[in-house]
Amino acid sequence: MILTVTLNTALDITYRVRSLRPHTSHRVTEVTERPGGKGLNVARVLAALGHEVTVTGFTGGATGRAVQDQLTYTPGVVDALVPVTGSTRRTIAVVDAGTGDTTQLNEPGPEITPAEWSAFQEAYEHLLRSASAVALCGSLPPGVPVGAYAQLVRAARASAVPVLLDTSGEPLRRGVAARPDIVKPNADELAELTGSHDPSQATRDARRRGAHTVVASLGADGLLAANADGRWRAVPPRRVHGNPTGAGDSAVAGLLSGLVERLPWPDRLARAVALSAATVLAPTAGEFDRAAYETLVGQIAVTGDATAA
Repeated sequence: MILTVTLNTALDITYRVRSLRPHTSHRVTEVTERPGGKGLNVARVLAALGHEVTVTGFTGGATGRAVQDQLTYTPGVVDALVPVTGSTRRTIAVVDAGTGDTTQLNEPGPEITPAEWSAFQEAYEHLLRSASAVALCGSLPPGVPVGAYAQLVRAARASAVPVLLDTSGEPLRRGVAARPDIVKPNADELAELTGSHDPSQATRDARRRGAHTVVASLGADGLLAANADGRWRAVPPRRVHGNPTGAGDSAVAGLLSGLVERLPWPDRLARAVALSAATVLAPTAGEFDRAAYETLVGQIAVTGDATAA
């Protein structure tokens, strides 16, 4: 079982409009709702790839019940969310059908009490006993200690469970120091962590801070990965146009599935980039176009070598 952690779960609501213009009223042409937050997106893709996945994090209020109700209809995903008194947040995406651009509005999430954080840690350590890998994903809701991911990384390492960290800011800085197996920042997050805007230098700096493997997401330019065994760059065959929502989460699913399947790093990166591009091409935000994925995965150019990074 692969475990994904989404401390700040959400109900993702997507509105599609013909053209988004400030200071005017809009008629929405299409509305979709689905469980959201980075770890839930990762879980959905992992399940579609045939892996058994358990999701945990916090859930509360009417929004949280809507998230859990919809999870029951997601094949291959087991709900192990921890209840809280506050209400799960909503994220609103407004898609301009004319340009394909997306405007995102993210609520902060519920206030988590010390007792609720302790209950989650107990549940998490229990779930680790049957996990083959764990992904720690996304922002922290109010009330959760800024060092939360560092604590969760250390717990995973104590249980000998490989751990991938995908967050930003101070939670990322502290989490990296706990020595996760993989971190997956984007270029801006990596620059903020290291102070370097050169991705090659920044990946080296992030490894010195504690990460065993750094996989930097460079958007349309693919992924750059570095660890003690080598450095690789994976690039899609062409730029794709569409809605990028969830593309980074699909890349995490590719990396995590490759880890548990013990694929060589070039194959893991090719899968991650192909899934990311196929997510941009999907008609529904955060899903991936399977036909596009199966075509793209054999077209990803992976360069690099297996020498020390």
